[in-house]
Amino acid sequence: MNKFDKGVGGLISQAKEIRKKLLKIMYKSGGSHIGGSLSCVDILTVLYFKVLSVKRSMQRDRFILSKGHAVAALYSVLCEKGFFSTRKLYTYCGEGSTLAGHSTLNSAAGIESTTGSLGHGLSIGAGMALAGKNDKRKYKVFVLMGDGECNEGSVWEAALFAAQHKLDNLVAIIDNNKLQGLGEGRHIMNLEPLEKKWQSFGWSTQRVDGHNFKELDQALSSVPFQAQKPSILIADTVKGKGISFMEGRYEWHYKSLNLDQYNQGVKETDEKYCNKNS
Repeated sequence: MNKFDKGVGGLISQAKEIRKKLLKIMYKSGGSHIGGSLSCVDILTVLYFKVLSVKRSMQRDRFILSKGHAVAALYSVLCEKGFFSTRKLYTYCGEGSTLAGHSTLNSAAGIESTTGSLGHGLSIGAGMALAGKNDKRKYKVFVLMGDGECNEGSVWEAALFAAQHKLDNLVAIIDNNKLQGLGEGRHIMNLEPLEKKWQSFGWSTQRVDGHNFKELDQALSSVPFQAQKPSILIADTVKGKGISFMEGRYEWHYKSLNLDQYNQGVKETDEKYCNKNS
């Protein structure tokens, strides 16, 4: 595993390198889902480079990417973390590659579960958390969901289950970029007020700027937010974060990069990508 500065400046530099890897594999593969991948890079950076215990043991923390279509961001993080080589990363979605366009168990080191059918990840995470409680293990389970994913009824069934079993070793994070594949979430299925909904289901909640490393670090390093309750962090993010022609544009849920767009994205990432607390 690589060594790096765990302060805010180090996390920003790490996120920049991850974003450049993400742009490259998206361009090389012609893949989509780049907007929702960019919105969660900062969350993943804080998790993997500051919060999670990812040693290869039964006591390791578990991470489930429930919004499995954003797996290019997770692959880029795992590569930067040292789980597999850059050479393997650059096979993403290529012929014969194990790195598919949705998160797939055993496709690469560090992938804990197959996901992509939205609404399933929280249930998987709740099962892992319950198993940890029953086995008296100290690991935590973190589940990253999309906001649009919370339209699925199975999310709320899992939420009730986790509260019923007092799973305070379970942490859900919502990548709340407010855009879905075909438009604004508030026009498709309005989820607000999110905090009150989750609190009414028995969860302890916090809300942060999902691109503010200090806020993310403080919140994710303080879980559980309340004893005997599962925790949920609502992270307000921007779809396509860091790339001017993508930010806040729902069409980048599906669009692919051409060469000019790739070059512009790399240039903006090198020159402009920073955080307000840098």
